[in-house]
Amino acid sequence: MNKPSVKPILLILALALSFACGHSGKSGPQKHYALTGKVVSVNAKDQTAAIDAAAVKGYMEAMTMDYPIQSKDEFAKLHAGDHITATIDVSDDGSYTLSHIKIVPPPTK
Repeated sequence: MNKPSVKPILLILALALSFACGHSGKSGPQKHYALTGKVVSVNAKDQTAAIDAAAVKGYMEAMTMDYPIQSKDEFAKLHAGDHITATIDVSDDGSYTLSHIKIVPPPTK
């Protein structure tokens, strides 16, 4: 009499559990929005910048808020008063960071 092997059954159960948990294998930002604004202040301890941003279509009204900056190099270039363009990277869990930051000339009046 042949007993069925336990290993294939465990493999099938592990795969089924993985799919049931909804792990897509993706991590990180899921949506990206273009931002324009002015740096109000920088916080070196938290590596954040307060940005007075214009409205971001499909995401938020114009407002000033703190944005985490992942890149140390991009953060080091920012100073209060800088006008910037950047990308807001928003993860599925609602967390966000700024990336692709560029210092630009102030808008003309």
